[in-house]
Amino acid sequence: MAIRKKSSKSPPVLSHEFILQNHADIVSCVAMVFLLGLMFEITAKASIIFVTLQYNVTLPATEQATESASLYYYGIKDLATVFFYMLVAIIIHAIIQEYVLDKINRRMHFSKTKHSKFNESGQLSAFYLFSCIWGTFILISENYISDPTILWRAYPHNLMTFQMKFFYVSQLAYWFHAFPELYFQKTKKEDIPRQLVYIGLYLFHIAGAYLLNLNHLGLVLLVLHYFVEFLFHISRLFYFSDEKYQKGFSLWAVLFVLGRLLTLILSVLTVGFGLARAENQKLDFSTGNFNVLAVRIAVLASICITQAFMMWKFINFQLRRWREHSAFQAPAVKKKPTVTKGRSSRKGTENGVNGTVTSNGADSPRNRKEKSS
Repeated sequence: MAIRKKSSKSPPVLSHEFILQNHADIVSCVAMVFLLGLMFEITAKASIIFVTLQYNVTLPATEQATESASLYYYGIKDLATVFFYMLVAIIIHAIIQEYVLDKINRRMHFSKTKHSKFNESGQLSAFYLFSCIWGTFILISENYISDPTILWRAYPHNLMTFQMKFFYVSQLAYWFHAFPELYFQKTKKEDIPRQLVYIGLYLFHIAGAYLLNLNHLGLVLLVLHYFVEFLFHISRLFYFSDEKYQKGFSLWAVLFVLGRLLTLILSVLTVGFGLARAENQKLDFSTGNFNVLAVRIAVLASICITQAFMMWKFINFQLRRWREHSAFQAPAVKKKPTVTKGRSSRKGTENGVNGTVTSNGADSPRNRKEKSS
């Protein structure tokens, strides 16, 4: 009898390439585990911590409020909710990438550098637009615009509406999802430090506003900042389709400076004047009151340092654009076209005229000198 040899094939292993190509399916399966857990009594108590918002309190009806209200505060279980919605953010990111951005990339035939920048701006512009609309809806529904004193009145704001808490949980989930996306999107090593810096800044400020019960001020500043950033990334998307397009960047430059000034004014008005004049200025962890001098100084210092850092990056960006504009415009002014054997020199049109840059000159307004790999 012939003896059958045992197969030497090893069981399938989740390789690097397999995870990159199927990460959305893997994450979807993990998210479905939590959702299916709600269907069974044994696992429902654990799954509900991940899927729904925790720490709700029902306030009884009063003379001012005829109906009872359900409000929320924060706690350690929010980490589980943030983790679940981080998985949801990864799935949505993959859907936008596959069904929108990849189709546009195939039609436009972008270089590798433009491809990565286009994907970055496409994802961020969608997120900023959605967050702006959602945040503005909360501001209007809770009368923040008609009464700015809500930013500091009745602090600590330890109780939040469902919309407010879900907004902050979603914001934290989105920026936490940006860390694994660096791996899934095969981000270049030289781009990773820049990505880590701005992801860390977002998480630091959003979590700080959430934990210090400054959620009212944080919401206003986030909507203001997201609107300015949305304008930049949507302008960059138009720039990729037509490199002569510069109007959006000019408007963004003006609004960027105004946004930094408004951020400082609102922060100083709320923390430096409103909270400084409040009666209760004792540190109390049980009630969530952090209105003490040391915390106020730390909050203002972090906001001012961040705004100064952003202005420094902005000024360097504008100076680099101005130098590149002058460098491309100088040959067209100094050198006159010479006629040789009935054929004029075409260097001016190849390298760019009047400050316009061809696709060989730059890939994006942020990193014009970056080489396409």
